[in-house]
Amino acid sequence: MADCMCGPGTRWCARADAMFDVPAMHVLDVTHVGGRLVLTIETGQTPTGCPTCGVVAVGHGRREHRAHDAPCFGTPTVLVWRKRVWRCAEPACPTGTFSETHELIAPRAKLTTRAVGWAVEALTHDDTTVSALARHLGVDWHTLWDAVEAEATRRVGDPDRLAGVRTLGVDEHVWRPSRHGWDRQVTAMVDLTRDRDGCLRARLLDVVPGRSGTAYKTWLKSQPDGFADGVEHAALDPFRGYANAIRDELPDAVAVLDAFHVVRLGTAVVDEVRRRVQQHQLGHRGHRDDPLYRIRGLLRHGAEHLSPRQHAKLDLLLEHGDPDWEVTVAWHCYQRLRAIYHQKSKAAGRRLAEQVLDTFHTCPIPEVARLGRTLRAWRAQVLAYFDTGGVSNGGTEAVNLIIEKTRRLAHGFRTFEHYRLRILLAASGTRSYRKTVTHA
Repeated sequence: MADCMCGPGTRWCARADAMFDVPAMHVLDVTHVGGRLVLTIETGQTPTGCPTCGVVAVGHGRREHRAHDAPCFGTPTVLVWRKRVWRCAEPACPTGTFSETHELIAPRAKLTTRAVGWAVEALTHDDTTVSALARHLGVDWHTLWDAVEAEATRRVGDPDRLAGVRTLGVDEHVWRPSRHGWDRQVTAMVDLTRDRDGCLRARLLDVVPGRSGTAYKTWLKSQPDGFADGVEHAALDPFRGYANAIRDELPDAVAVLDAFHVVRLGTAVVDEVRRRVQQHQLGHRGHRDDPLYRIRGLLRHGAEHLSPRQHAKLDLLLEHGDPDWEVTVAWHCYQRLRAIYHQKSKAAGRRLAEQVLDTFHTCPIPEVARLGRTLRAWRAQVLAYFDTGGVSNGGTEAVNLIIEKTRRLAHGFRTFEHYRLRILLAASGTRSYRKTVTHA
């Protein structure tokens, strides 16, 4: 830096040190080499004692340690640390020479701790990939991932991360779509506890291979003492394996059947009845101009969301394609099922839910009767929704979207442990809470 304005004879530039912003480190030189910003740095002239005997050491030369730092001004940055080598002045000391250390650059490290932290924070808060970050740092993918993996493992292993979980959600997720077998899916555990302001900041606690009650039960057993005792509510989809695991390992928790999955059961019933009536009336699957096929989308909507024109179209085509009123009755049953979650009060919703549970299984339409029997088998879990303030797996589904986005950005994963660490970072629940709807 021939044009340094820090005064003649000065060894370090105060302005460069301020921009570098590392305590006890000073910038000696800054150059551009091959599209990279190269900073030559050294520590301050501080006396150092021998780590073995404590005697003040004497200088024994220097060696250069090159490490990549976080990008500076959009340019990959390389640090050349002129590391001091010390020699113990005590003849009887077994320590001959040793090198100085600094928290910025670990011994033999290829990346600074600041670069690793920058990469981990980017994977946590931004929708990016390891390969993109490695390109910005000017290193190989494996070099960056080795450092990120160590830091991510340290963060995930923090026992305080599992503290304060009062509402626990569970759901499955497909992590290898092209694969068939027990390891195609994973079971994801999500913290659905609300904060003091009532805001839900869902965060992924862990994922384990397989979709089974055994996988969920084994994970619950492996948690620290007191974890199960702190869980008050457990949200789940209608899968008996998860319910059995909650019954065995979370005996004091109230199991709540997710509202979304309950409504989806009703949507499936309407589709099944429509397809059966279509086959019976016309003898083929739905074609573009068939009455029931033309309203397949409207049948999935809530009645309150339909415009007068859509209501008129629905009534007209049901009249032409549903002579025995089976699709019409199934649709009204579906609307009644949806309505239990749209009442003005939880008490009104519970009363309507009890009516649904007591009547659906007597319906002459076989698909609706089967739905009624299914709901009666989950009666306690369905009604628990109204006793717990509306606990649901909505936050779990939001975490699933983040997991899926991470998988797509990475173009899939081959190693489960890499997949686990990446999604635990991305769905850690530390992203800023979005209070307004955006289109970004």
